[in-house]
Amino acid sequence: MELAVVNGASPLSVSDTVFGREFNEALVHQVVVAYRNAGRAGTKAQKSRSDVRGTTKKFKKQKGGGARHGDYRAPIFIGGGVTFAARPRSFEQKVNRKMFRGAMASILSELNRLGRLKIVDSFDVEQAKTRELVAKLDALDAPNALVVTENASEALYLAARNLPYVVVTDVQGLDPVGLVGAEHVVMTAEAVKKIEEWLS
Repeated sequence: MELAVVNGASPLSVSDTVFGREFNEALVHQVVVAYRNAGRAGTKAQKSRSDVRGTTKKFKKQKGGGARHGDYRAPIFIGGGVTFAARPRSFEQKVNRKMFRGAMASILSELNRLGRLKIVDSFDVEQAKTRELVAKLDALDAPNALVVTENASEALYLAARNLPYVVVTDVQGLDPVGLVGAEHVVMTAEAVKKIEEWLS
């Protein structure tokens, strides 16, 4: 298949398996959830009644005093333990390489079908000026965009860092969460070739 290049250059010939794939919602959901879970620390901890400091002495007689209680470390009391106390754990989910690449190709194909993927010959700014980057993105009709280049310059990074809905990355830094959350994806032709080589 061919991808149209915005600035009027000749269309870019790409593989159907990467940019013309059928959208697999279940796979994309699984990979996105796994990717986000991998960023969770999993260090939350609470004290159960066995961890709370204090005596285990029964503080009142069993009968004749209303409710029956053992000790003050019970979850019903202030300062007692938590009923189902959280423990440090890993949220990691296993996603093999084939699944990850398939999900990335599925997302890129859907972005292309929806017209949210814009291919340009090159994308850079002369100076690290935010207004210059805004003007370039407005010309592409993509004010809120994920910009993917083969090798982003420092000036481009600096120009984008003050724009809350514009992210600049290279091919190595591409991830499923960033692609799914992007309103538009502006990608250079060289980056397209690298991605095709990676995902084929």
